[in-house]
Amino acid sequence: MPESAPPSSPVTASPEAARSSAAPTSIPALSRAEVRELLFDLPWPELRALAHQCRLRHKGRHVHVRGLLEFSNVCRRNCRYCGLRHENRHLARYSLSAAELLRAASQAVAAGVDTLVLQSGETARNPLWLAQVVRGLKERFGLPVTLSVGEQPREWYALWREAGADRFLLKHETADARLYAALHPGYRLADRLRALSWLAELGYEVGSGFMVGVPGQRPESLVDDILLVRDMRVAMCGAGPFVPQADTPLGRQPRGSTELCLRVMAVLRLALPWANLPATTALASLRPEDGQRQGLAAGGNVLMPSFTPAARRAAYRIYDHKAVVDMDAVRRAIAGAGLEHALPEAWAGEEGRF
Repeated sequence: MPESAPPSSPVTASPEAARSSAAPTSIPALSRAEVRELLFDLPWPELRALAHQCRLRHKGRHVHVRGLLEFSNVCRRNCRYCGLRHENRHLARYSLSAAELLRAASQAVAAGVDTLVLQSGETARNPLWLAQVVRGLKERFGLPVTLSVGEQPREWYALWREAGADRFLLKHETADARLYAALHPGYRLADRLRALSWLAELGYEVGSGFMVGVPGQRPESLVDDILLVRDMRVAMCGAGPFVPQADTPLGRQPRGSTELCLRVMAVLRLALPWANLPATTALASLRPEDGQRQGLAAGGNVLMPSFTPAARRAAYRIYDHKAVVDMDAVRRAIAGAGLEHALPEAWAGEEGRF
């Protein structure tokens, strides 16, 4: 089922006001006070009902299924919450070859996904290699390709866009500049927002996102996060609960609240009715029984099952106890939320399940 993209809006070079190529020309006029009231005060059944109706009105009942391909866990950054951080010596590093990535993508396409999502740690790997991979995937399968490979030079983004990449996911993580600097040693929020602006200028459909409940986050920061992605008019926004990873400086901190995360998702749906909102793997990890179903009920319309080769999956350990979202789980979540998909009948890959 094809996606309906809202009308494009002019792209601005301002990092604080980057516009995705799939963004609308007007945005809901929710004030800061209204966002705060929705997020913290409105009873949950009422908020969830509003988000559900908004999703039905603007996005319909269809749930998009994106195939996630985590092709490398090598990363040069030392983000204090992420298990892929450069200084984590307990993690076995890997990088898939082009042939391995193609095989995984073939399985995802055979399973019926509508997009291929290529994700990795932030590395300085030869950009021509990724451009060739993107070009090969587009020529063979013809599906949209999303990249999620971190902050990179603008010319690399341009190269990948020219090769056929359609979308780019770059989470801003937090709208609090001080907290961003504390969580990402040596990096600034302003540079992250500049990269998001570059991506919009180059014509990508831009996705961003943030954590809910990361240590040091103030409740008011979540209001800032929602307003930031609303004002950037992103095409996609992923909000997931913070999940600690034992081999990081924040490994002993408490996890984020799934209840608050669901409230954030619902307010995002009301503030960004045009956007695609995933029910994240982090939700499934903290609430294995119903996390993604609840995320869909809160206004989500995207699920991202993993097609990373089974032998490598555990090494993409951005946080602990990461759920394996397979196609069976996707179907259960969609059916449980009373929504629809365009997947073929149940299919088993060469390993039986994903």
